[in-house]
Amino acid sequence: MTIETLCVLGLGYIGLPTASTFATHGLKVVGVDVNQRVVDILRNGEVHLHEPGLRTLVQAAFGSGNLSVSETPEPADAFIIAVPTPITEDKRADLRYVREAAESIVPYLRPGNLVVLESTSPPGTTANFLAPILSDSGLRAGEDFHLAYSPERVLPGRILQELLENARVIGGLTPESARAGRDLYALFVRGEIHLTDATTAEMVKLMENTFRDVNIALANEFARLGEHFGVDIWQAIELANLHPRVSILRPGPGVGGHCISVDPWFLVEAAGDRAALIRQARLVNDSQPAYVVERLAAALGGLAGREVAALGLAYKADVDDLRESPAIEVVRHIVDRGARVRTFEPYSPGAEVPGAHLAASLEEALQGAEAVVLLVDHQDFRSLEPAWVAGLMKGSTALDTRGVWSVEAWGASGFRLLTLGAGSQEI
Repeated sequence: MTIETLCVLGLGYIGLPTASTFATHGLKVVGVDVNQRVVDILRNGEVHLHEPGLRTLVQAAFGSGNLSVSETPEPADAFIIAVPTPITEDKRADLRYVREAAESIVPYLRPGNLVVLESTSPPGTTANFLAPILSDSGLRAGEDFHLAYSPERVLPGRILQELLENARVIGGLTPESARAGRDLYALFVRGEIHLTDATTAEMVKLMENTFRDVNIALANEFARLGEHFGVDIWQAIELANLHPRVSILRPGPGVGGHCISVDPWFLVEAAGDRAALIRQARLVNDSQPAYVVERLAAALGGLAGREVAALGLAYKADVDDLRESPAIEVVRHIVDRGARVRTFEPYSPGAEVPGAHLAASLEEALQGAEAVVLLVDHQDFRSLEPAWVAGLMKGSTALDTRGVWSVEAWGASGFRLLTLGAGSQEI
């Protein structure tokens, strides 16, 4: 299939890099976002996301003359839908953005077009949800136009590299649709491209993230057991991983990000009677923030009226992505328990949690605090000098939920350092 023009709907963490990459590889691309602020920022030569190399890529795409942005779709040879698919409060897939994006391109669909859904979705979404919406164009999916599903498989902080190098799975409503998708992504993908059907491709994406979620839940349960038995679980994990067929992940305050903490629920929703383990893993990881707060409350003898510094709000280290962040959930729980919390997130300085005070600097967050909680192991936090921290705080309690601070170094500066998953047993 020959593709010269492309319309990308959704200019977030996946849509913007994807649109810009296609533009720098020769396609005429219009990027569409319903958020006027996002469109205005991009038109002014800036980017609204923190991702290494993204600003340079976007500017190159605009500079090539191949990328433009708009609030509405335009006719194109191919359309990519890369909009969010969050979950509702009752843990069901919210596909309204997919619906709105699909409805917006119906007037522009022409025979021979290709439509690709990249948004993470429950199995059957492409065939049973998206195809009927697009049929309002009067065209038949898989016959008059190509329809495929191709999930993003990239890690924040490495998106631009992995977009090019990772293997790509393309599931077509028909084999011809899968091949059309391959023709599109082959313009820049250097990894292997594997073709399958749309529902299998949807399942593959969910399986990848569910695998990690279940294994993180295991690590978090190990952390709780380590505290119960007086075992340093970080040392135990290191030793267990010496086994050639064991690779235990690291525990933490929970699981965040738009994928791992969300996608497993799509499988539970679609077939809950066959997803008991997946459901339980989600419950373990979703309960981890409350568990962390209980550990802090026990250390302080209660949280009401306490002054707490919370370091980090992103869902993982060295990114600005706050989606489904367990760090935010921890802060909410601490606030609900009556503590006065000051937060600091260097990668997203304007990030706020209701009831907590947004500190403008690390110094402000720590000043006068009775306890400091490390929630995200940003490099700046990993390398903190405990003596400098002690000079700012009025208390001496520190809780490390990431296992990166040295008990010896912090103890030498007068701190009582508690590490999630580290029991009190000593050799």
